[in-house]
Amino acid sequence: MTNPVQLEPRDLRILDLLQQDCRISNADLAGAVGMSASALWRRVRALEDASVIERYGAVLDPEAMGLGFQAIVHVHLTRHDPDRIVEFIRAVEARPEVQECYATTGQSDYHLRVLCRDLDAYNRFLETFLFRQPAVASAQTNVVLRTIKRGGRVTR
Repeated sequence: MTNPVQLEPRDLRILDLLQQDCRISNADLAGAVGMSASALWRRVRALEDASVIERYGAVLDPEAMGLGFQAIVHVHLTRHDPDRIVEFIRAVEARPEVQECYATTGQSDYHLRVLCRDLDAYNRFLETFLFRQPAVASAQTNVVLRTIKRGGRVTR
């Protein structure tokens, strides 16, 4: 884990505003935090260089894109062979259905958030991909019935 960057209150305000709207103009952002446009640009660049800002992007509505099935998949590994774990991680990273993957403590080794068009597409994901991974012993699926909160802002 990297050492946290020392953030000033103005930095936190910049980060909050960028998380709300990453397309905000430099001039509008500078005005909102009381800085000159050039000083603001340098500060944002420093936050990017320090990896506080990892990337910018659009937030999409999965249902509007025809991806109405979402599940949390709890994956149990057969054993913790380092080569098989690396193979599993690379395979998961390459699958577009897998939106997020977490290695965790507890009963499951990994937790995946998976988006698919429908239950049939999810079944194909399991049969043609997940259950064919040598490291996977089993998986338990929790179907997401309703999204309560997503894309929360990081604050301190």
